[in-house]
Amino acid sequence: MPNPKRRGSKCRRDKRRTHKKLSQPAVSICPQCKATKRPHAVCPTCGTYKGREVIAKTED
Repeated sequence: MPNPKRRGSKCRRDKRRTHKKLSQPAVSICPQCKATKRPHAVCPTCGTYKGREVIAKTED
């Protein structure tokens, strides 16, 4: 197998890795409590989904 004749620079290595990055997760706003949440998921703050209470939150 052929081997590289010269060592690649850090700049060249970083240019190759430009597409290997994480994207921001999608975020929507809960219509009940106006907190941010993942789309199509139960709101972790108030426990509602599509206007219905799915998870009963206890008052502390």
